Amino acid sequence: MADYDHSAIDEVLQGRVRLAIVAFLAGTGEACVDFTTIRDATRTTDGNASVHLRKLEEAGYVAMEKRFVGRKPQTTYTLTEKGRQALLDYVSHLEALLPRNADKNM
Repeated sequence: MADYDHSAIDEVLQGRVRLAIVAFLAGTGEACVDFTTIRDATRTTDGNASVHLRKLEEAGYVAMEKRFVGRKPQTTYTLTEKGRQALLDYVSHLEALLPRNADKNM
């Protein structure tokens, strides 16, 4: 059995919506993604998305930029290197918890 160290699980990424946001940003291939696209991709509400994005920003996992496009405000988010590494570490930790012969048991 794997050594299950629950303290190594990233508390910030453990949230379902935050994990979805970081995974989405990592997979888009875009330098920055607007709020509406993130909200729609993660199928959440404005309020829920903004709370989770703020938490990710406070952790340094995403960077936020506010600007105007025409006369309309636009907020965009970018996955930081710290956020990308946190996602990779999170996935790696989960993989380490799986038995080495997991494929044979499934």
